Amino acid sequence: MTNLFDMTGKVVLITGGSRGLGRGLVKGFAEAGADVAIVSRKLDNCEEVARETEKLGVRAFPYGCHIGRWEEVEPMFDAVWDHFGKIDVVINNAGMSPTYPSLYDVSEKLFDSVVGVNFKGPFRLCAVAGKKLYEAGGGAIINMSSIASLHGSPHTAFYGGAKAGLNVVSNAFAAAFHPRVRVNTVLVGPFNTDVARHWADPPETPNDRRTRAGLRVGLPEDMVSTVLYLASDASKYVTGAAIRVDGGGWSMGKTADADVS
Repeated sequence: MTNLFDMTGKVVLITGGSRGLGRGLVKGFAEAGADVAIVSRKLDNCEEVARETEKLGVRAFPYGCHIGRWEEVEPMFDAVWDHFGKIDVVINNAGMSPTYPSLYDVSEKLFDSVVGVNFKGPFRLCAVAGKKLYEAGGGAIINMSSIASLHGSPHTAFYGGAKAGLNVVSNAFAAAFHPRVRVNTVLVGPFNTDVARHWADPPETPNDRRTRAGLRVGLPEDMVSTVLYLASDASKYVTGAAIRVDGGGWSMGKTADADVS
């Protein structure tokens, strides 16, 4: 069974791969043997992670791309494909969930930025990747959503709305590219990454926040096994699924409305 999770010889493209959950996924997939494309807005950050990743004995390709800009998505995908000669797995991880004083004060620019990065860009990458992977014989797409897409909150309103849209189109793409390309969604809960610094009551350590199930707030390495499962042959009969990785959800209290990935 362990061979099902072996990613040796596979190429994995990870957006938002230079920090937070994305950086953790880059490391996890490299340790599983995959070559990795590290994509984010700042190329220098991608290059830094690529250098670290290559020390694990795999190939790493850094690429700067603003995922919220429609016209940048396909050239990015093609550049990664040309570099490695193929892509097996695409992980739509790039996202943003900025704070704002009130729903009334949300500007059009902020709204468009959040929707662009969390919904428009991932939609376009699903379309581009799905078509190319289907024509090449198959692959997997994993969309990183959020439990904020399930629960309306004043603090995550349009972020959650964008992620809810991503949930819906994930199912649509799963149907469109079945059976060659599997498309699945991960609903991310509270993780102690750089995003946590912007919570109303940020954790100083993972252990000073608890989920309803009594678990600590997650760390990036806690996400790797689920995404690796969805990317590997271990989940060859799974598509159109949405898996919650949230430690059982927030415990009741001050941070109940801060369920953002």
